[in-house]
Amino acid sequence: MSPMEKLNKKFYEQELERLYIELVKLQTTVKKKGLRVVVLFEGRDAAGKGGVIKRIAEALNPRICRVVALSVPTEKEKTQWYFQRYVQHLPAAGEIVLFDRSWYNRAGVEKVMGFCTEDQYWEFLRSCPEFEKMLIRSGIFLIKYWFSVSEEEQEKRFQDRINDPTKRWKFSDIDVVSRGKWVEYSKAKDEMFSYTDTKQSPWYVVESDDKKRARLNCISHLLSLIPYDNEIPTKIELGPRPASSGYVRTPIEEQTLVPDLYEHIS
Repeated sequence: MSPMEKLNKKFYEQELERLYIELVKLQTTVKKKGLRVVVLFEGRDAAGKGGVIKRIAEALNPRICRVVALSVPTEKEKTQWYFQRYVQHLPAAGEIVLFDRSWYNRAGVEKVMGFCTEDQYWEFLRSCPEFEKMLIRSGIFLIKYWFSVSEEEQEKRFQDRINDPTKRWKFSDIDVVSRGKWVEYSKAKDEMFSYTDTKQSPWYVVESDDKKRARLNCISHLLSLIPYDNEIPTKIELGPRPASSGYVRTPIEEQTLVPDLYEHIS
């Protein structure tokens, strides 16, 4: 299959269902063995990070798998140690945390848009590898993905967001400005990789012009990095439902119902 050929929809859906079963097995092992997993998703705007996060999370128990997508730091948070607002979201035993953007904001949007000083930027590049070593030494599985999208595909997705009222919220004022800074973001990404793409904590690059292919590749790769048992929750056998006795249901007419706007549509 040519790399430029779009993935077949039927194959995609079947393979995604298979991977969902494997994600449930992973979740079972994480809970049973008390593992702590952190996955970072970074990349340009509209690179497809949100799509793969959504697919991973929808297959898992939200009490075990959490998505963290932090907003702009408050004035108080701006005075804290830079990593402090992220540390509080790290997993306890038996948890998976998916960061939709992470502490790497400082090396990307903050650097390019001038939201941090040069001293803050260079301090981040020096301290980030040490911070990540500490996380890994503590026993955390730390996995970092960079979603790589072409300039042409990004523009196509931007236009799609603008033309679809349900997607316009995805296109922020920052995105408008960032759209004209492709080269600046490329340079920032290269600089970031040169400091933080380490042997102990490497960046895994996901080619994401084809969203479906990127999702399958990323989930498959994630599953390959964490050893897990071939075990899914035991099937529960339900016996006959006990017969009810002595209970009279409240008449439906006495309850406040949501109007059925579609009662005449089959």
